[in-house]
Amino acid sequence: MNSPKKVKLEQTRSQEIFRRATDVLVGGVNSPVRAFRAVGGEPIIADHAAGAHLWDADGNEYIDYVCSWGALILGHAHPKVVQAIAHQAARGTSYGMPTELEVELAQRVRNVFPSCEKVRFVSSGTEATMSAVRLARAATGRDLIVKFEGCYHGHSDSFLSEAGSGLATLGIAGCPGVPQVLAELTLNVPYNDVAAVEKVFDLHRDKIGAVIVEPIAANMGLVPPKSGFLQALREITVRHGALLIFDEVISGFRVCHGGAQTLFGITPDLTTLGKIIGGGLPVGAYGGRRDLMDRVAPLGPVYQAGTLSGNPLAMSAGIASLDLLVAPGFYESLEARSKRLGDGIAAAIGETGAVATSARAGSLLTLFFAREPVTDYSAAKKCDTRKFAGFFGGMLDRGILLAPSQFEAMFVSAAHSDADIDRTVAAVRESLAAIAGQYGTALLKKCVT
Repeated sequence: MNSPKKVKLEQTRSQEIFRRATDVLVGGVNSPVRAFRAVGGEPIIADHAAGAHLWDADGNEYIDYVCSWGALILGHAHPKVVQAIAHQAARGTSYGMPTELEVELAQRVRNVFPSCEKVRFVSSGTEATMSAVRLARAATGRDLIVKFEGCYHGHSDSFLSEAGSGLATLGIAGCPGVPQVLAELTLNVPYNDVAAVEKVFDLHRDKIGAVIVEPIAANMGLVPPKSGFLQALREITVRHGALLIFDEVISGFRVCHGGAQTLFGITPDLTTLGKIIGGGLPVGAYGGRRDLMDRVAPLGPVYQAGTLSGNPLAMSAGIASLDLLVAPGFYESLEARSKRLGDGIAAAIGETGAVATSARAGSLLTLFFAREPVTDYSAAKKCDTRKFAGFFGGMLDRGILLAPSQFEAMFVSAAHSDADIDRTVAAVRESLAAIAGQYGTALLKKCVT
């Protein structure tokens, strides 16, 4: 493996590409966190990837824990997924007409998520959550929705307040361009706070159509639900005649086969999915009870459409991916490697005396630069983002690619080997030791100025 640290000064091709990008792309990127502004420096320009490894435009090799923001649970360019895409591409890349592929993938989704009696495919997680909320409002005749501070459900207007992911990274509390009258229809409450949910329902009795939640929050860093929290949401929504929407775009296949709803034994009214069900291609889905889904056009009046919905390339990649996930021992192996990494990170924190904590749920992990465990967005915002920037730079110098934000998760894939995990843990230990209490070091200056 080439050492990025040794050749960093020679990364002229990456710099040249990024200079060209800033002239024609907003900020030089097509999604804000990719700009690396939260960690300093210029973004990695990806060239190609295979398995758990990614190479940049200058030939530097990294162990990748971004994995296309969790979509690539099998790793990059899995041969069977590539084969499925290539086979379908030769038959046509888009028809704008129904295919049997859509039926086959929908059946697989329903087998994994029995709560999704019917499914509608879309092209992104944002489309899925936006459509699910529209359906919930129509089904209940109520306009208000409840979301949780620090949870991210895409960039639809209804969700762009006190959101996680890129908004947390960039420090954006509310997005200009969202009409105030629309923002007022979204009620934000703290994650893991049942009393706050009860209070908001008492204040807006018979006006709340739905509660949408990441059942395992992964967009303010990884924040698992407290014991009884999700069960309380189910009970409260039933009692008040509101719908419960589980946004399992990230958690759906990451914590177990069947997502958080299987792990915790809770049946939501609607579920949103994305990322993994398309094998890394653009796809999303929402599904739920038959009586709810039958309200969507063409059976009902709730309109939602998309030219590329059910795209045959994405359907083929999704079928190949989901079939691989049911292989005997798949999740046991993924859990073992994720635990190996999580235990190693926790040990490294203890050995270096770093002011940090870690969290893990399945193949999702976060190292927080915080004194106490992070249980909600308020606690997450207290993390030392300057230290994270130093840590990120130290890991990058050691050939480990993390998401360039304190408020994102690390994703372990089936392609990560024990050797990859052990090298990563060693890099964590070295990077934590390098930045511990040293805000004035050259390493930190390089990463934050």
